[in-house]
Amino acid sequence: MYDPTVARLTYRALLGRRRALILFVLPALLIVISVAIRLLTGADDSVAVEVLGGFALATMVPLIGVVAGTGAIGPEIDDGSIVYLLAKPLKRPVIIFTKLIVAVAVTMVFSAVPMLVAGFILNGNSQQIAVAYTVAAVAASVAYSAVFLLLGTVSRHAVVFGLVYALIWEALVGNLVPGARTLSVQQWALALAEKTAPSAEIASEVGLPAAAVLLAVVTAAGTWYAGRKLRTLTLAGEE
Repeated sequence: MYDPTVARLTYRALLGRRRALILFVLPALLIVISVAIRLLTGADDSVAVEVLGGFALATMVPLIGVVAGTGAIGPEIDDGSIVYLLAKPLKRPVIIFTKLIVAVAVTMVFSAVPMLVAGFILNGNSQQIAVAYTVAAVAASVAYSAVFLLLGTVSRHAVVFGLVYALIWEALVGNLVPGARTLSVQQWALALAEKTAPSAEIASEVGLPAAAVLLAVVTAAGTWYAGRKLRTLTLAGEE
């Protein structure tokens, strides 16, 4: 289910000069903000929760997921180079799963790692807040990668749809509209953070069992359907 050649090509595409710059901007901004806040206000658990939850998990992680998830396959479909990959004797689910692994790895490195560093800067991991949000970022990275990889497979406007989802649904609607929170990857990930740091001011609208099931279902369904659409794309190309 994993092909090293596909993985190498995907890493090269994602970590090219333009995308690498985009991927570095948000984590760098998080670190800079965290350092500035720590110097100005000192260690504060409430501030750490606001920064890690309100900016990092709600905005940074989904945006990085958009870049990594759609970038893992979307450009190849847009410029037609996917045809050369599909001509290889590889099963379509193997291609999708390999690209998912790469997208997840890139999203985790550029979101979960800075999240942990920022958490230690903000309050020294008091009440396990840094670790809790890192766990949430890891879980969210997997789900976002699957969702945005699927978008990259089914639409030529995947980046636009991904940005709409990340900035409007997750960062705005998911935080303000109670009913929408249950359909938010952010809230599912927060359930894991809440369990990891029960004494901190972290709260999710979704219970942990439901959150775990939803994260697994979305990841599995997105990966399966992306593989199915890629198989359809092959048939269309052959016709």
